[in-house]
Amino acid sequence: MALRRNEQPAENGRLIETDVLVIGGGPSAAWAALSAAEAGARVVLADKGYHGTSGATAPSNTGTWCVPPGEGRAASVEQRFKRTAGLADRRWMLRSADRAYENLQKLVEWGYPFPSEEDGSLYVANLRGPDYMRFMRRRVHKAGVTILDHHPILELLGDDNHIGGAAGLVRRTGASFRVSAGAVVLATGGCAFFERILGGTGLTGDGYLFAVEAGASLSGMEFTGKYTLAPHGSSLNKGLPFRWATFYRENGEVLRDGRGEPVTNGIGGGERQVADAMLSGPVYARLDLAEPAMRDWLRRGQPNCFQPYDRMGIDPFEDLFRVELKYEGTVRGTGGIRLVTSDCATGIAGLYAAGDAASRENVTGGVSGGGAVNASWAIASGWWAGHGAAQHARRRRGRDNARLQALGTTGLRGRGERQYIDLAAAARTVHDEIAPLDKSYWRTAGSLEASRRVLEDLWSKLSRAKPATGIERLRSREVASVTASARWTVAAALLRTESRGVHRRRDFPGENESQTGRIIVSGLDRVTAVREDLALEDLALGTAQEG
Repeated sequence: MALRRNEQPAENGRLIETDVLVIGGGPSAAWAALSAAEAGARVVLADKGYHGTSGATAPSNTGTWCVPPGEGRAASVEQRFKRTAGLADRRWMLRSADRAYENLQKLVEWGYPFPSEEDGSLYVANLRGPDYMRFMRRRVHKAGVTILDHHPILELLGDDNHIGGAAGLVRRTGASFRVSAGAVVLATGGCAFFERILGGTGLTGDGYLFAVEAGASLSGMEFTGKYTLAPHGSSLNKGLPFRWATFYRENGEVLRDGRGEPVTNGIGGGERQVADAMLSGPVYARLDLAEPAMRDWLRRGQPNCFQPYDRMGIDPFEDLFRVELKYEGTVRGTGGIRLVTSDCATGIAGLYAAGDAASRENVTGGVSGGGAVNASWAIASGWWAGHGAAQHARRRRGRDNARLQALGTTGLRGRGERQYIDLAAAARTVHDEIAPLDKSYWRTAGSLEASRRVLEDLWSKLSRAKPATGIERLRSREVASVTASARWTVAAALLRTESRGVHRRRDFPGENESQTGRIIVSGLDRVTAVREDLALEDLALGTAQEG
């Protein structure tokens, strides 16, 4: 059946037809849907949660990389490039800044309630997550996009030549549905590896698994060692207030660095000392470097940062409180699906990627974080991917998708189909091999090899497991996606025998200039990791020999 715009599918519906399918519900998904709709495509957006509230942006107060046209833009790109560990691409950075600025101006035209400066001008560099995503949902709906809330996609549909849709389930009932599409945009977000962080529950690397099953590859997966300070036991990975923190040991002594100076600024120079100290015992903090005016500004500007303290009866500016480092994987790390064209194509016909689902190396290199460039990347890449998908779908109109095959493997279709597996235990296992500080903040060949063996064994068990049914298929696929993402991370981290960006090797503590290049990973049952420059040389050599 073909749906009218904005119409929700009947639960017993078997097929939805559209031009462009956008998978995901965050900002990159919204911008992709708007771009495709503006290009004249029929668009369906399928979200695992409720579009406008799911993902890492919705509960955040996020800044953007907002640089007006002019000479200052090139200077801003050059300044940021110096912080990318040599792996970004200035051309992508420049066009990302340009596209993001244009789309921020669209928000102004559409009436988004930006805050005002003292002179009355709009401050367009800031987006309040809940307001932003609520506004984007309304805009997506107004553009005629069909929004499928709580309709997680489980696998792509395709053949040897192209991707032509996807299949999923209805969360409320467990019923199946399929979408036939001229092109698909993966805007599924990053992978939080089952860490408890704001908006991270549904961020399980689904798009990575879909892409690799289709034949695409990933890049930057070694740059997943991104952690953020949080009050111990909370999910609040909002590190900004820790810029004004001093850190203490459990006995109340001030934590000191190698020069004997107090360790401060947990989102800057003090982070590594804090991480090292946590390996030997609890660490405490107090935001005692914030002056009264700054304390007021922090409470007004970052109100959700202080809710956990208020609930615990703690004044973080006066009281000591225990802290932990929350693992953020590719949500605030860098890795993701490798892009091969300027419109965010993946190299697989009909398949595009945007936002955290795509590798951000082009704009952030080996160093990433929250907001700023990442928020602007979500805007820009979403717009490009949506436009590219619409153009591809236009070229495919009228072609038959009847021969498409389901591409999903582990988590949906087991090889042995007999072995039972405890998904909760599997989730704990993969988390325990990727999130601890001594495994992903500080890495060694020994720890990586040990994790590789555990993860390969787990993947083998998942691949032999009895297929899940009904709603359980979603959890089964999420565990498979996170396990696969962990395997790709470990493979890339083993190959990069240096410390660069947020990839830190204790056994290779220095940066090696000869490794200023990207690492490409791919494969399901057999994971491969190769240096991009060598892979391109081999490809060129093979082409020359064929000629």
